[in-house]
Amino acid sequence: MNLISPRTLKAGSALAVLGLLATGCSAQSAADSNAPAPTRVAVTYTNGVAVLDGKSLEVLKNFDTEEFTRLNSAGDGKNFLLTTSKGFQVLDAATPELTETTFAAGAAGHVVPHAGKTVLFDDGSGTTTIFDTNKLAEADGKLPEVQTVESPAHHGVSVALDDGSLLTTIGDATSRTGVQLLDAKQQKVAENTECPGVHGEGTAANGRAVFGCEDGALVFDDGKFAKLTAPDAYGRMGNAYVSPTSELVIGDYKDDPDAEGNLLHQITLIDTAKPGYKVVDLPKGIEYTWRGVARGPQDLGYMLGTDGKIHVIDPSTGKITRDIDVIDAWEGPAEWQEAHPSLRIDGNTAYVSEPAKKSVYAIDLETGEKTASVVLDAEPNEMAVTTK
Repeated sequence: MNLISPRTLKAGSALAVLGLLATGCSAQSAADSNAPAPTRVAVTYTNGVAVLDGKSLEVLKNFDTEEFTRLNSAGDGKNFLLTTSKGFQVLDAATPELTETTFAAGAAGHVVPHAGKTVLFDDGSGTTTIFDTNKLAEADGKLPEVQTVESPAHHGVSVALDDGSLLTTIGDATSRTGVQLLDAKQQKVAENTECPGVHGEGTAANGRAVFGCEDGALVFDDGKFAKLTAPDAYGRMGNAYVSPTSELVIGDYKDDPDAEGNLLHQITLIDTAKPGYKVVDLPKGIEYTWRGVARGPQDLGYMLGTDGKIHVIDPSTGKITRDIDVIDAWEGPAEWQEAHPSLRIDGNTAYVSEPAKKSVYAIDLETGEKTASVVLDAEPNEMAVTTK
């Protein structure tokens, strides 16, 4: 197995290389000019993962995995990263093949593709691993060159920026308090420590980034942080749903730390340009989980509600402008890891899972019609789409 320890490269030289890579965007032009690979959808289930054709939803191949694994797009249009007990394992969706290539991690966490880099965060050590996104597709079964940054914060996240700098979580092994900006020489140039329990990140238009807090959110813009305060003493945003062409962010929202279950009934709307922040109540009878929200055509929000419909959301007002009937009504999971309906979007196509029927559907978001469906041998759980 190809394993690389994130500790094999020193952080100082790591970020120096990262800075150099930031100036070499033209080197990516050849890879970017290649004909796009066909869309693939990956779906995990207990002890396995399936790769589906994005158009027909035909099951191309099944692979055995651990009992529960997370799933992320690597950002190169070809690969997924499966988070296992050994680290981030590369799932080649084009072949398809669950390769032996693995970025070692004690507790594989967030995967964030942005600015031509893919950034991995090890919740076990606080190590950030960075590589050129396109180099993974070109590596032909091998690991690309990586850079690493060490941090005392665990269960964190890092985001690479266009200028070679890095946003990364502040904290320690037991808590997280905010986000800092490191330049290409690993020097801290800005920070904000007013974000308890920081979790969930997103990159919006014009180089702005947003992070969720247990009492609001942080917006990063032009080298500075702005804290946005929730209307409730406990107002947690744990996931940010963004578009690279929109300054508006949709976030999930939880106002009761003791609430049972995982269903939510409010959303957060963030304007990263002002910046501005507000919480919007959903209509009665519509709830959702973090797994059922995405951005799609016209930079609108798309939410898979417990009523079985995709609700189209105006990110400037939070109003639902359209409904699309997709699956049967469903109840929320007792634990977030349990299989429950999820939504992913690629272009004008929405992919929706319905574990109760062991099914996955492709939905044309313009017409609302189901264009393909498949019945699997097991309940679909995590789902991801190859994106670039």
